[in-house]
Amino acid sequence: MQTLKSNSLKYLAIGPNDEAWGVVTTTVGWQQISANASYPAMQHPATYNFKPNNGRILDEYQLLYITEGCGVFESQSVPKCRVEAGTVILLFPGEWHNYSPDKEQGWSEYWIGFRGAAASMLFRSELFCRENALLYIGMSNSIVSLYQEAIRLAEGENIGSQQLISGIVFHLLGLIYYKVKNKNSKTGYVEETIGEARLLMRQNISHAVRVQDIAAKMGVGYSWFRQNFKRVTGISPSHYQMLLIISRAKELLVTSDMSIAEIAYTLGFENTGHFSTLFRKMEGQSPRQFRDENRLK
Repeated sequence: MQTLKSNSLKYLAIGPNDEAWGVVTTTVGWQQISANASYPAMQHPATYNFKPNNGRILDEYQLLYITEGCGVFESQSVPKCRVEAGTVILLFPGEWHNYSPDKEQGWSEYWIGFRGAAASMLFRSELFCRENALLYIGMSNSIVSLYQEAIRLAEGENIGSQQLISGIVFHLLGLIYYKVKNKNSKTGYVEETIGEARLLMRQNISHAVRVQDIAAKMGVGYSWFRQNFKRVTGISPSHYQMLLIISRAKELLVTSDMSIAEIAYTLGFENTGHFSTLFRKMEGQSPRQFRDENRLK
C-alpha cells in the first residue's frame, strides 16, 4: 500500500466522453486534522469550500470516510449528531450539510466526489438515502486501500484514469453496502476488528504498538486476537508489523536521502545494527545493498 502525503487533494478534469460512463469522479483526497487545527485545512475551489459555521450545498455526491478522531455532522435531513471513527458520511447533491472534527481530537478523513446517471440510480436504494447519511462500517483496510488507489490514479492523470476511478466508486459503494448489511454477523465482527487493528498498525509504523495493547484497544483477548488475525491475514500480528516496517524502510531507502541511521531512528529502532539485522533477515541483503540496487536514477 502506498504512503500518502500528510494531505492529498485532487480535482479531476472531465472529458466529453467521460459522462457517457454513467459516473464521473470530480474530486478525491485525504487530510489529517490535528487537535485545535483550523478546518478545512486546505484551500478548495469556491464551489467546494465551506465554513463550519455556515455549511454548504454541493451539486454532486460525496463519500467521506472518517478513520481517526471524531466530530459532528448535520444536514437538511439529519439533525446534528456525533460522528465516530469508522463512519462513512454520505453527501447528496442539493442537500445542505455541515460537518467538522472535534477541536480537542481532530480527525482523519478520506473523500471522493462523483456524479452521473448511474450514481443517481444507486442512491435510490433504501440504504443510500438522505435520512441515513451516516453509515458506521468500522475500520476497514479494504476501504482505505480503495481511497488510496483513487488518489494515486488521480495524481497520475493518465488517459483512462477517470474510468478507473469511477470503477473504484462502484467498488466503494458495494463494499459499504456489504459491510453495513453484515455488520451484526460474527464473521463481519471478526473482519472489522482485524481491519481496525491493521489500520492502527499502519498509522503507528514509527512507534510500533505492542500486540497485547492492540488487542486490548480492540476490546478482545490477546489469544483471540492473535488467532483470528492469522486466520484473516495468513500471518501473525508481529510478522505483519515487521512487514509494514520493512516496506516503509524500502520506500525511504529508494526515495529519500536519509542516512541508514536516520531511517532506523525514524522507524523506531534503538540502533542501526538492529535495523540492519532485521532488514537482512527479511530481504536477504543489507539496507545499503538494497539502496544501491534500487535507488531511483
